[in-house]
Parts: sequence; structure tokens; C-alpha cells
Amino acid sequence: MPIRKPDELAPLGRFSQPSILVLASLAGGSKHGYAIMQDVREFHGSRMEPGTLYGALSRLERQGWIEPLSADDRRRPYRLTAAGADVLRQHLSGLKRMVSIGLHRLEAD
Repeated sequence: MPIRKPDELAPLGRFSQPSILVLASLAGGSKHGYAIMQDVREFHGSRMEPGTLYGALSRLERQGWIEPLSADDRRRPYRLTAAGADVLRQHLSGLKRMVSIGLHRLEAD
């Protein structure tokens, strides 16, 4: 799988952390908005506000990286698409390299 250049990930937006958190949450299975917020709090320890969440969901859906499923009562679940999984994989691989290099450099001091 080719490594994407940073400009190829530009559609995530300047502040991409909410988008990455949503993609990571949906990598674990389909969820509605409130379940995504709970999941992010559990695995990341941060609180995602509804406006931030729904802004990220809108951007991710426009990019084709997530898709809505049929509504369950008033809640609309979303799922990760294959393209979204690819973007998440590429982003996390880049973070993994950065963490590895950073930790190595700290150990060298």
C-alpha cells in the first residue's frame, strides 16, 4: 500500500483530530453519534462536543470515508467505508513512525 503524502490527507481538515477519532471509533463497528462520543471518551480520554462530532461526521461523509446507515429510532448510525479505513490506516501508520522516532530520540539522550 503506497504511503500518502500529507497533502493527500488534507481533506481531513486543519484540525484533523476529531475526524481521526471518529474514524478510529467506527473502525470498531457501526455507531450512532452518542455512541461515538462515548467510545472516544473511553479510548482517548477526551470529551467530544456534539458540534465537533457532527461537523466531523459531515466532512467524513462528504469525503466518502463514512456512510450513514438506516436510522434506528431517532439515531442514525454510521459505518466506516473501505476508503475511510485506508485513510485511517495511512494516518495511523504515519503517527506510529513519528512516535517510534520520537521515543528513540528520547532514549538516545
